[in-house]
Amino acid sequence: MSGSERKRLDYENKVILAPMVKVGTLPMRLLALEYGADIVYSEELIDWKLIKSIRRVNDVLGTVDFIDKSDGTVIFRTCDKEKDRVVLQIGTCDSTRALKVAKMVENDVAGIDINMGCPKEFSLKGGMGAALLTNPAQAKNILTTLVNNISIPVTCKIRVFNNVDDTLHLVKNLANTGISAIGVHGRTKVERPQHPNRCETIKVIANALSIPVIANGGSREIDNYRDIKKFKDQCGASSVMIARAAESNCSIFRKEGLKKLDDVICDYLKICVDYDNSPNSTKYCVQNMLKELQETPRGKKFLECQTLEQICSIWHLGDYCRQKQLEYQSKGLLSRREVTPDMFDPHPKRQKVENDDVIKIKCAFIRVNYSSDPELPKSKIIGHCQKNRLKNPTYETINKDKLFRAVCHYQGKKYSSSYWEKNKRFAEQGAALVCAVSLGLIEKEQLVKDGSILE
Repeated sequence: MSGSERKRLDYENKVILAPMVKVGTLPMRLLALEYGADIVYSEELIDWKLIKSIRRVNDVLGTVDFIDKSDGTVIFRTCDKEKDRVVLQIGTCDSTRALKVAKMVENDVAGIDINMGCPKEFSLKGGMGAALLTNPAQAKNILTTLVNNISIPVTCKIRVFNNVDDTLHLVKNLANTGISAIGVHGRTKVERPQHPNRCETIKVIANALSIPVIANGGSREIDNYRDIKKFKDQCGASSVMIARAAESNCSIFRKEGLKKLDDVICDYLKICVDYDNSPNSTKYCVQNMLKELQETPRGKKFLECQTLEQICSIWHLGDYCRQKQLEYQSKGLLSRREVTPDMFDPHPKRQKVENDDVIKIKCAFIRVNYSSDPELPKSKIIGHCQKNRLKNPTYETINKDKLFRAVCHYQGKKYSSSYWEKNKRFAEQGAALVCAVSLGLIEKEQLVKDGSILE
């Protein structure tokens, strides 16, 4: 189905999940839609990261993935459940790159948004985000280029100026590019959540423009679904975009009322498992839900987690997670560690760590499984060497792009994990782990139990 044939986004009278860095990934977007959100925005994705990615259809998960070719990281993942309601937000300062990205994702998303409000130093130094507020010619060029060349709606999200007239002048110019709606965060680029949201400024903007205005920045006053309408009316806006209130408890979108936090976390974790979400991303979102509860005994146990299964086990979903992972593995889904540097190369080169004389085991080094340094695989081997007056092993490490692989040389033999790791330290521990298992210093059954080996 082409973009022109698909249902067009309507920005009138909608409740929207705002773009949030590290939070607005597929599981949170799907959870927001399940709870009642009308439209969901992705986290901001920088144009060059997407340009360097490769689009792949994931038949196991039923998703479309945009993958970093160098290390297999999923930069953006989407699916049919959100196809007509997800807006991809781009961080950019260049119309050519913005259009290239928009063309890449045009048939997979419902709209494109340009971030013109991010106040972070990284964005400002790169001429992106709020930097575009003071470069209106470039901002207009980006929006006009997109509006004229893609078939799906284009929007932008801004912050306001101290002066209402300056803000009005800007939004009128942006609206004249043909964008479908404009999101307005009612704070300046130097103001933070503790500062009051300028709802009156948003109201002036809404009265002045003929396109929908999406009010943002009111999470401090939004405690339940009824408060969303109050904020909308206060701003005189067409729709409302929610960030922090949704980050804390996504059931803010439920007309029936908030769900208990544990139930929200369980709902979120199930989606994370179903869509093989990264443990780091999952943990970050749950941390934002728990807040001060991270200091409780259960919260501290959660903070020690490193794998998705370990996180799920705290909310009694460990078995569900493990069974899903085994199911996906049987269907051919690759885990992050099974990504190799040559995976996306049509003419892969044989790596020297693949020599036939290397003893390999498919096991991962998971740091949280080792309570103290003496228990680490490398330390166990050193202890074994000292006890038996043997020479300590040496390690050969190979780095390609962002991935590392190591070989442990010990007593005339070579040992290596078949996984590539994201840093040299973990790669060496992985190789040592294989050696330790081969020497009987660590039981293989224990690695299956703690998730280092999936069988």
